Amino acid sequence: MSQSCNARIDPTLSSSVGIDGVDLAVLAARFGTPLQVYSAGAIRQRIHALHCELIGLDAMVCYAVKANSNHAVLQLMAQAGLGADIVSSGELRRCLRAGIAAERIVFSGVGKSEAEIIEALDARVSRFNVESFDELCLLRQLADQRATTTHAAVRINPDVDAQTHAKISTGRAENKFGVSFDEARRWFAQHPRTSRLRLDGLHVHIGSQILNLDPFRVALERTAAFQRELAGQGHLITSLDVGGGLGVRYRDDEDRAIDIADYVDVVRRSLHDFRGRLVFEPGRWLVAEAGLLLTRIIRIKHGQQRRFVVVDAAMNDLLRPSLYDAWHDIAPVLKASENRMTCDIVGPVCETGDTFARSRELPECAAGDLLMIRTTGAYAASMASNYNSRPLAAEVMVDDGRYAAIRQRQTFEQMTAGDVMTPQWQSL
Repeated sequence: MSQSCNARIDPTLSSSVGIDGVDLAVLAARFGTPLQVYSAGAIRQRIHALHCELIGLDAMVCYAVKANSNHAVLQLMAQAGLGADIVSSGELRRCLRAGIAAERIVFSGVGKSEAEIIEALDARVSRFNVESFDELCLLRQLADQRATTTHAAVRINPDVDAQTHAKISTGRAENKFGVSFDEARRWFAQHPRTSRLRLDGLHVHIGSQILNLDPFRVALERTAAFQRELAGQGHLITSLDVGGGLGVRYRDDEDRAIDIADYVDVVRRSLHDFRGRLVFEPGRWLVAEAGLLLTRIIRIKHGQQRRFVVVDAAMNDLLRPSLYDAWHDIAPVLKASENRMTCDIVGPVCETGDTFARSRELPECAAGDLLMIRTTGAYAASMASNYNSRPLAAEVMVDDGRYAAIRQRQTFEQMTAGDVMTPQWQSL
């Protein structure tokens, strides 16, 4: 391995890659790196494709906010008429601020606090996806106390293997999400019809990044059979939430994402005799492939056995590789060299897990070169942290030749604003 100290800090822009008509190298020069970049056009295309397939169905699309909660992204959803799937009061406030109507918001999650439930009741969200008997009792009590009529769906755990990573599988019996069919039966049988809480929905979500239709088909058919059973017992189900989980293409040469038409066809066939409203909760599928992370090479480090490409992005900017051993395609932004090299692509954080790729083949590159990590529109910025006291990265949206900052790079002062410089000690 030859060791070169020739850093290309000011690269030529003429051969740079662009997105939506905007030069990525120019964005990196203007806003610095690491930098998250999102294509508004790509997000709109996904929304349009889904809407086209849902024609003829009584369907409400609720974007899963946890995927990417940036205000500009939420505004795109609001402008397209989408609702939102939320899991916290913070996400509720973000959605309302972005213009998403409360009556198009569903509140999911296993750990809703009393204060969060009250806030959502007062906002009059569309419904709650309930995941435990304790939560059901609390929600019913609060709705009755506040004389607020609200709707709830029971989240079913159908014990289906989603064939995805264990940490993003949610539909197995051992997972913390949802309840069994037996428990749900008891809930419907015992629920007082005089309550302000209308228990009139079912919800099923078996995991994330699913690349096979079979788990969806099995889960939906089991849920449909349960809905028919409930109907036969006189329990009116007006809403069936099919969740999300559609996978995306992280590896160009291996991942085969499900076609949206095929997915909706499975929903139609599995729920063919259901006459209520269908709720869809896509998150990753709408935004992941619309985003990329720009990062600049700090140096090339040559170990005894491995070559390390050290970049200025880190696990605090993109946690997925460290958390899930997730793959992201990585490529140079400028015209690639014809020479190839094998390397580990790592960040500067003091963790061995701060690694984006191992034994990855790249075009020969050097310090100062700009790389793009693809498919970071979901679960990157929304999972970012200040680990190692690193400020949050800036975020930019591009749209048909235009670009705009949608989150400024965090300053040191902003990062430490909550620190108490002189604690005022007190005794109990």
